[in-house]
Amino acid sequence: MPLHLHFGQSDLLRCRFAVSPLWETQEAVRTLKRPERQGYHLPWLRRIQQAARGLDLARLWLLMPQPGHTPDFLGPPPIGPAATFDEELAAVRATDPEVARQDMALSLACTPGAADSPAGRALLAEPARAVRELADAMEQAWHVLIEPEWPRLRALLEADVAYHSRRLAQVGLEGLLEELHPRIDWDPATLTLSARASSHRRSLDGQGLVLLPSVFSWPDVISGFEPPWQPTVAYPARGIGGLWTTPAATPQALAGVLGRGRADVLHALDAPASTSALAHALGRAPSSVSAHLTALRAAGLLTARRHGHQVLYERTPLGGALVAGGQDV
Repeated sequence: MPLHLHFGQSDLLRCRFAVSPLWETQEAVRTLKRPERQGYHLPWLRRIQQAARGLDLARLWLLMPQPGHTPDFLGPPPIGPAATFDEELAAVRATDPEVARQDMALSLACTPGAADSPAGRALLAEPARAVRELADAMEQAWHVLIEPEWPRLRALLEADVAYHSRRLAQVGLEGLLEELHPRIDWDPATLTLSARASSHRRSLDGQGLVLLPSVFSWPDVISGFEPPWQPTVAYPARGIGGLWTTPAATPQALAGVLGRGRADVLHALDAPASTSALAHALGRAPSSVSAHLTALRAAGLLTARRHGHQVLYERTPLGGALVAGGQDV
């Protein structure tokens, strides 16, 4: 059964993209319990499995029924286009206990017997304590599951935003929304998300819509946030299939022209990326990568543009042609 999001005229002017480290943390926790989500993420799972055993995720998993409602306050719509994890977690910690209790009750009702279990009763009896402890669990999950990989994840998410921003300019909002996921349809002024557990309608009422690319939500597309939360659609980011692969070696011919360091940087830019993401991917010092980026940009091989607090670099047509022409044969 579908979810229908009804747009007014002002909502069409208030659609925006955002990236959320808190959302990725929540969805990574969910992925640990969802084998159908794990296919692309097996290299990540192998890396974190030992450290993840030290996490106490039982209460978070209790509030993640499948299918069913996960409390909105645990993974709320991003508070800005590029908020930090600490900023987002502070918003979770500030949740009104009564709002949290009602949100948790909706979630627990999706699993038979969950509300009457000892853990469920404890969550509902002391919602202020539950908010603190759930936020602590999310913070620990962030440090173990996501933070070590965040430069890589953020680079992919920001590359998705850059791609779809260009597509918005090319095909308009209607064309863009229908490209995000097969379950998204657009009729005049209404976005329909199909194959949900229940049918629901919501008017955006001037709030607009947040479009949230996600690594760990794959293969799902997720919405359903209720007031006071801003309507949001989380969809699988492009490029997940190659996320955990080791970058291919830089062709020797390209290195012979540019030098090894600059060639490695240019070759690694298959998608827009920041200095820190490139340094993480290449295992180089950020200062060294920054110097190479400056030189490549001065030579007309890269462009740079700002996205939130980050500057993203991307090959120019000349840079792309040089990489393609330098492939070893």
